[in-house]
Amino acid sequence: MKRILLSLATALVLLSVSLAAQEPQPPAPAPQSAQQAPAPAQDAPAKATGDDASAIAAAKHIVVPAGTQLPLVLHNAITTRSNKPGDPIYLETTFPIIVGDRIVIPAGSYVSGEIIEAKRPGKVKGRGELMIRLNTLILPNGYATKFDAIPTGAGTGANDTVDEEGRIKGDTDKSSDVGTVITTTGAGVGLGGLATGSRAGAGVGAAAGAAAGLLWTLFTRGPELEMPRGTSLDIMLDRPLYLDPAKVNFTDAGRASSLAGPPNRQPQRQRVPF
Repeated sequence: MKRILLSLATALVLLSVSLAAQEPQPPAPAPQSAQQAPAPAQDAPAKATGDDASAIAAAKHIVVPAGTQLPLVLHNAITTRSNKPGDPIYLETTFPIIVGDRIVIPAGSYVSGEIIEAKRPGKVKGRGELMIRLNTLILPNGYATKFDAIPTGAGTGANDTVDEEGRIKGDTDKSSDVGTVITTTGAGVGLGGLATGSRAGAGVGAAAGAAAGLLWTLFTRGPELEMPRGTSLDIMLDRPLYLDPAKVNFTDAGRASSLAGPPNRQPQRQRVPF
């Protein structure tokens, strides 16, 4: 009996050892030195600022810097008498522009724009005014690009001016106004003297003539601002102009069209009072 019990105990021990050997063992932890540190988080890509974008554009283009002056000549006459906002304006460069040692805008390149403001002179005061926007440059090889420029000077043949905002302002007709008053005053003196045969009558006539001349001046418009064909116009780039180097390969300085400039003239007040 003792042998049977001993055999059963031995069998149970062997069975337990066998079952324990069949259970999967958990993997041993890797040594601390072999563990990999977590990868650091990658920084998000920085957004390009305005200066960065300009630098990238400059690296890929020929840059005509802001402030560059371009002399132009006008191909279509414009005036405050008949032109209105939205009307086109066509010009041509008269001198080549060079960046470094490279011709980038030959003479004879075309510039187009539009009138954005046209103000007629007032009847009592005020001058004729024009505001234009130049927005397209067309090179002689047909390459066209957008650009922004404002006038800095205008040679219209009269004493017109350009303010800091690029607004072109017409001249006044002060000499004509004074002449009208003097003429009507003289006529009044003569008529008053003839009618009454006295100095008193001449004085009354002079006063009436002066009043008539002043009324004529007040009821007629001042001189219209006129820019005849051939007017010279100086413009300035108010921001950099970027040109594609593959399309700017000029070896000739170019040549502008022969356009006669407008003759010098005196501003004339409107002769019909309306």
